[in-house]
Amino acid sequence: MRRICLTLPTNRACGETISAIAEEAAYGARQFDVEVHLLILDSSDADTFAEHARVVRGTPSVPHVITHHLDEAEQREFLRRVVERAGATKPDLLLDLMLPDGLSYGACTNRAFLIAAALGCESVHRRDSDSRYQAVDGVPVFPLHHELMSLGKRAADAAGGVDETTLDPRHADKPVTMVGSSFVGEMSVDIDEMYRLDRDVYYDVVSLWAPGAWSAEEKRNLAEESFRGAGSESFTRDHATLTVVDPMHVDMCNIAFQQVHESVPLPPARDTIGSDYFLLHLVHDATLPGVLHNRHIVNYYTGERRTDAGFVAYQTRFAKFFLSMLYFNFVYDRMTAAGGNLLDEQHRVRVPAILEFVRESAGLDRTENVARLDTLDRSYRKLGGRYAEFADVLLAHRERFLDEARQDINDFALLIEAWGPMMNASRATSLYRLERQSG
Repeated sequence: MRRICLTLPTNRACGETISAIAEEAAYGARQFDVEVHLLILDSSDADTFAEHARVVRGTPSVPHVITHHLDEAEQREFLRRVVERAGATKPDLLLDLMLPDGLSYGACTNRAFLIAAALGCESVHRRDSDSRYQAVDGVPVFPLHHELMSLGKRAADAAGGVDETTLDPRHADKPVTMVGSSFVGEMSVDIDEMYRLDRDVYYDVVSLWAPGAWSAEEKRNLAEESFRGAGSESFTRDHATLTVVDPMHVDMCNIAFQQVHESVPLPPARDTIGSDYFLLHLVHDATLPGVLHNRHIVNYYTGERRTDAGFVAYQTRFAKFFLSMLYFNFVYDRMTAAGGNLLDEQHRVRVPAILEFVRESAGLDRTENVARLDTLDRSYRKLGGRYAEFADVLLAHRERFLDEARQDINDFALLIEAWGPMMNASRATSLYRLERQSG
């Protein structure tokens, strides 16, 4: 029986989400011939973790569903043994990159990738704690349906399980390595207020993630499309397309990978939104088949993100995202130019090529990033209020943020180089020091 990993990383109270994702796990086990490992990677405080554990204990037992609810101590112990077995040259740094003292969107998903390998899972299906499922007549519509219909199949064989195919026939023998959709509801980043306050400032800021050489029209078009997901589109009936999936049309709260995540990790940058989106671009640029479906997840903002402290934290992550794009835009350009040459004869990613692009990007002149910070400073001061106050924060940490953006790409190169041995070590390492099943 095929094993899959349905994972929920969280650092906040989300009992309702845990119950809902447990229902999705049960759906997968009932409808498909799979063993579902529901993996909750919990970085919450002790009281919240205890409440989550209570929810897990109260979840009905379902055949072929095994739940693993791990706190950070358990995750760290597993990672320590993996790094040790992998013979890494910088084990302490790798541990910090995998489980940092702070928020990292890429690191939490990388942990899921390694743990899934230890559990013998072929694929990883990720959800987020600040999202819910759509429903029709009170019945949830789970993305797992489309993920399990197609993921891992030869594209030509997956064609019978979708509603539309736009894939070039020359990719028919390649495996479907990604299935995803987007979200409806609130924007994926906290910038709706900026949009309401000053539309021109909004476009100036959001367009900062475009390459500096793009025209004003190209940047504005990117800003129009960014962070809005599927808008307000409500689910009525299924539609799935076999294609090379555009990264702009999928979100990491609604994604599944097979094979590709075992070759290349996600960037482990701290406090940087978008740091977990690298594989979306890699799958696209390498011309690997995927399925784009319309079972969009409902995104909402938690209470913490509405507070003053939450505002500063999120705007910091937003600013650091723009600085990261100096490096990632360069890598994406190289990957786009390489296209199908990024794959070997078995349709697997040529990791040395990706590593070369990432290392090359680390040497870029950072004048473009200085200009990004100048635009943020000018724009936020124009908005006034708490935005102007945040501009003072950016000014005070300007050099540190510039240095961190470069260090983050160097750290990514280190992790890419170590990923193969770490993945192999995970396959040979028990998740638990003493064998047990949780759930």
